[in-house]
Amino acid sequence: MRWFSGVVVLAFLLQPAKSGAGVPHQEPNATTPPVHLTAEQDHQRIMDLLHITSLRRGADGDAKSPYAANYDEAKANPYPKLPDPLTLKNGKVVKSAKEWWELRRPEIVEDFDREVYGRAPRETPAVVWEVTSALREMNGDVPVVTKKLVGHVDNSACPSIKVDIQLTLTTPANALGPVPVVMELSFSPEFMAAIAKRIPEMTASANKGPTWQQQVLAKGWGYAVLIPTTVQADKGDGLTDGIIGLLNKGQPRKLDDWGALRAWAWGASRAMDYFETDKGVDTRQIGVEGHSRYGKAALVTMAYDPRFAIAYVSSSGAGGAALYRRNFGEQIGNVAGTGEYHWMAGNFLKYDGPLTPNDLPVDSHELIALSAPRPVFIGAGATQGDGWVDGRGMFLATVAAGAVYRLLGKKDLGTTEFPPIETPLIDGDLAYRQHRAGHTPAPNWPAFLTFASRYIKGPGVSARVTANPAKPHTEVPCSGRNR
Repeated sequence: MRWFSGVVVLAFLLQPAKSGAGVPHQEPNATTPPVHLTAEQDHQRIMDLLHITSLRRGADGDAKSPYAANYDEAKANPYPKLPDPLTLKNGKVVKSAKEWWELRRPEIVEDFDREVYGRAPRETPAVVWEVTSALREMNGDVPVVTKKLVGHVDNSACPSIKVDIQLTLTTPANALGPVPVVMELSFSPEFMAAIAKRIPEMTASANKGPTWQQQVLAKGWGYAVLIPTTVQADKGDGLTDGIIGLLNKGQPRKLDDWGALRAWAWGASRAMDYFETDKGVDTRQIGVEGHSRYGKAALVTMAYDPRFAIAYVSSSGAGGAALYRRNFGEQIGNVAGTGEYHWMAGNFLKYDGPLTPNDLPVDSHELIALSAPRPVFIGAGATQGDGWVDGRGMFLATVAAGAVYRLLGKKDLGTTEFPPIETPLIDGDLAYRQHRAGHTPAPNWPAFLTFASRYIKGPGVSARVTANPAKPHTEVPCSGRNR
């Protein structure tokens, strides 16, 4: 690996871009056929545009590999100094909420847009929501109504690309008024079945006691499940399809175009648009939750859409709440590689060669800070079983985000000391807990719901039982448009 001085790097990155991977430039229109590249071809195209010839290899999950992930805390902090979320680019210290909202926060958003997650287009297609069924049923001993919805994205700009967003919404049948809702960004049922075979501890933990949905219902709240891959495929060779492909009319991305994480967050915001049309939902009290890659997406959603009231971010790791400047578990090289690069903007690749994580203008504590002053719960599993996501790195990011919460009159974690495992830090507006199990969100649900109950209040339910699982019915479709 060749190393460059900062001056040479800057000159190198400012050279005129090459046309990427042999893809001819064409101005797309509604009839231009989509370009189909493999992940490897598209990844190389981005490297060509950035004038990068090689990337540093990511960490390897095999302990015997020469590139094995580091789990030694003594080697975990090569870049201990983090960007200050309360210092403007001109060096001035932010001392008021007004300066945060008007000056510093926009700087941080711009850095994440340009260098990390990519820019969502200013204008996006309308989404018309169709309620395809509304089934009265029981979840445990609670009567509920479950609506299945499809969000049809207007594809008139490129009819060959179709995007139909899958969402379900379940609310207590006997609620006395509009209910709070916790929305999970979830893997498809087919993927969950496959992962249950690969990671049995995830299923085992989920099956101990009430499900997360039943725990939510016990509060008198509702729950929703959004399938992000119906918004944008979770693969590099899908970037000219889905909502990203639709907006680009089937052509490859520019270097600062949005990646899948921003696209999934856009989908979550379109679900929020639907909730705003549903009289059974209290849209002032909508939470978002996700695990692993969808933990990343949940945090991005919370950062970019102020309508969400609270977030549970589970085992989000690199690209989520874990600090990029750490060397523990998954590394920037993993996220920038062909298997995960599609989550991010193309510009992100340059921080894996020739630049380093220390050259990033932002880090994950500032992503958490973009949610302020709203409450955020960060969760992880034990290092043995979930070390890849760097639970301590996520804790440190949460601590560092506390400065912004304090500025806005809210409470931080209340400590800078990494807590003993299974010690809930839930007294502030930032919360953290590490459980003893592996890569699963299940053990942290009770702590999150205890934390959330300080902010979210349901309307109560009637004692009258109205659910009749034997009589499903279909409601008239309704629609909602994105803002």
